[in-house]
Amino acid sequence: MAITRRQFLKRTGLMAAGTVLGPNLWRNPWVRDALASTIGDRYFVVLFLDGGNDSLNTLIPATNGAGTLRTAYEAARKTGNGGLQLSPSDLAATLVGTDPNTGAQLALHPGFTGLKALWDLDKVAIVQGCGYPEYSLSHDQARSIWQTGNPLGIGSLAGTGWMGRYLAANYGSLDIPGVTIDDTVAPEYRQYVTSVLAVERLRDFGFPYDDFVADSLPDDTPAKRTAFAALAASGAGSGQAAEVYIGNSGTATLTSSESYPPLHGVYETDRGGFSDQYQGLGTGTARGFREVAKIIYGVSTGAANVNARFFQLSNGGYDTHSDQGAGETDGQQYSLHKEVGDALKVFYDDCADMGVANKVCVLVWSEFARRIKQNDNGTDHGSQGAMYLIGGSVNGGIYGNHPNIDESALDDEGNTVYTQNANGFRSTDFRDVYGTVLKHWLNMPESTILSNVLLLDSGPAASYWTSKNFDLGFL
Repeated sequence: MAITRRQFLKRTGLMAAGTVLGPNLWRNPWVRDALASTIGDRYFVVLFLDGGNDSLNTLIPATNGAGTLRTAYEAARKTGNGGLQLSPSDLAATLVGTDPNTGAQLALHPGFTGLKALWDLDKVAIVQGCGYPEYSLSHDQARSIWQTGNPLGIGSLAGTGWMGRYLAANYGSLDIPGVTIDDTVAPEYRQYVTSVLAVERLRDFGFPYDDFVADSLPDDTPAKRTAFAALAASGAGSGQAAEVYIGNSGTATLTSSESYPPLHGVYETDRGGFSDQYQGLGTGTARGFREVAKIIYGVSTGAANVNARFFQLSNGGYDTHSDQGAGETDGQQYSLHKEVGDALKVFYDDCADMGVANKVCVLVWSEFARRIKQNDNGTDHGSQGAMYLIGGSVNGGIYGNHPNIDESALDDEGNTVYTQNANGFRSTDFRDVYGTVLKHWLNMPESTILSNVLLLDSGPAASYWTSKNFDLGFL
């Protein structure tokens, strides 16, 4: 039966899509293809620590150096029952670099032994004091700010993620450059130009045909596939920009639903030893990284119609208002850091064994840190914290300044103050971290970053991001 144009619009959701798709999103495909080639043979993974990780008990001052960081830490974090203070002896096995400003010796939480092992390989960059102006203590608002790269709510960036804007500038509606290991597309990757898959497990992934099959009738899945493929092709050839987009996206979705699931079996056959290592950790983060590894292996071995190079996954549980723990192995934060660190180590080793470790960069962030002074046995919502980058091509080291945690320097809520003043405690705006990744890992020109992805603030230079620094040095 023939389908009318109006029926096509309704069945594919184009009537709703038309309200959000603007003409500026339809770029010359030849330009887009040329831009897409600039990433080269690389991969980018975003890991979100959901809930607000306690940064001060993740990267801890073990000494004062020439300042007072350790003294201020000991004043803010208690010892004894419910205390969160990590002693120098707790930190002896996880010492890393020194704070550039004070020279204080820094250490990772003792649960983060997996990350420490990668630090010892010079594969970890730690960027201190990351934040933004007018910080929010709301989980939802803070998440959105980090995911969009839009702290002040600039209208032209609304509805898109910072990486989504990168993808929109470089890929078209027939492409699937990204995969979220979840049941929905991560906000970082939202945009209205190209496609991003949401996959929890490759082995269970498939096209969402309805599952009704009468016992007395033959399976009609082939007919459904033929009908959908024809519908998508009709849209792609319609000549209407929105219909072309939905038609191409439909074709890409159908193709991916048939191309990605086989990656599971290939990986299990070829790389069963590493699969067992992920499984042995018994955590959601490890299983998520294994799904990413399956796709990277597929791309690196030339699997047909598998081209994703951008990924996102998350680990929750960081909203530690109570029972956070210090260095105890049964503490919440110890368990969280062990889960993430161990998974990162297996993932790095897996990539190294594939020969792609130098081609993979992982960015780790959380929506905010925690309050400097602990509550009874946990920590409340805070402001600035560290970000972590892991990969074979990362220039390992400590970047940025540790925030000033002296009680006299905190704001009225007991949190560190974002500042762009040129002093030893100058904050690292998280957009400079994003910009460094975009420029030095994804090869996006600075002018394009500042016009399409990250827009500078207006306001006093001491308190707002009015001058970028996309050369932080970790890539």
